Amino acid sequence: MVTKCVTIKQIQLEQDSGKSLHDDSRRQTLIDLNRAGIGLMEIVMEPDMTCGEEAAAAVRELQLILQTLGTSLANMSEGQLRVDANISVHYPGEPFGVRTEVKNINSARFLARAIDYEIKRQTEILNGGGVILNETRAFDYKLGATIPMRDKEGKQDYRFMPEPNLPPLILYDNKTLPNNVDDSQVINIDLIKEMLPELPRVTRERLVEEYGILPEHSFVLVNEDGLKDYFETVVKMTRVDPKKIIGWIIKDLLGYLRQENLTIKQSVITSTSLAELVTLLENRVISSSAAQQVFQELCKGVNKTPTQIMKEKNLGLLDRRQLEDICQKILDDHSIEIAAIRQGNLKVLNKLIGLVQKASKGRTDPALVKTILEEKVLS
Repeated sequence: MVTKCVTIKQIQLEQDSGKSLHDDSRRQTLIDLNRAGIGLMEIVMEPDMTCGEEAAAAVRELQLILQTLGTSLANMSEGQLRVDANISVHYPGEPFGVRTEVKNINSARFLARAIDYEIKRQTEILNGGGVILNETRAFDYKLGATIPMRDKEGKQDYRFMPEPNLPPLILYDNKTLPNNVDDSQVINIDLIKEMLPELPRVTRERLVEEYGILPEHSFVLVNEDGLKDYFETVVKMTRVDPKKIIGWIIKDLLGYLRQENLTIKQSVITSTSLAELVTLLENRVISSSAAQQVFQELCKGVNKTPTQIMKEKNLGLLDRRQLEDICQKILDDHSIEIAAIRQGNLKVLNKLIGLVQKASKGRTDPALVKTILEEKVLS
């Protein structure tokens, strides 16, 4: 995993002016003013990114920051956050090439695909002796390609006009703050920093340090809305190693949610249920295969606890006496395998362990099965 800094060049505050809807078939243009006057913030980043994946990661991080601060819901599919990408290629050490702009991209995944396509397209044109046009393009996700929209004739003049009723905004920190000044009349960035909630980068670092999970797992927890809180709730309700809990959440829970196209907040498996399930497994009340059976029942939305499901389906671990009886029956039917093990072929033991697991319907501890078989065969 590589960490990379992306510089913000400027931030512009604007108001939505509405939009034009062109109907070519009727030769008319409709004006939609439903969003007119809504506040907009445009963030311009420096060209610090070199591929689609980096740009998508930067936008996703920005999205998380805005959501954490409560600045915006930043849902790209609902138009609360859109991205314009400016792409150019050049040889190392040379000035930036002629850029093209891809407008109104509505997902981080499409952003990565659009940028990578443009890099490939522009590189092929230049290698073929062609010239890159300074133009505006759109990304067609069905084609997986950018398509021309309009040429940019010379430098764009956006006609920015200063607002005469807005005084200059002066920022201070604790070192530059004037004496005897009313705190409500100035902007103290150090004071604002103290008021900020835990930002995504800090959260990820804390999760790794506090729970010993992998950095890539911390990204998953933070990126999925509500998943971090779910994970920490389960951890607090159990004495199970967080690294074991993260496996259940990322592999099993997220797998179920994505298959059903659900969010964590829509999950029928509550944090209480998962905490109880992993505790049963940790305390060796059920086996790992039985725990999976209980989990699958929970996915059906049954109004039962993991313990109730375990008892109803008789999934609890067998005691040693019951297990010894099953092992003996398996051994009685597999004299050839017993001879092979006694001759040093210990790999055959795995076959017998599997047969015991099957006969017990997964209600066994494989380590205990191995111990009992070794005692019976090698003693």
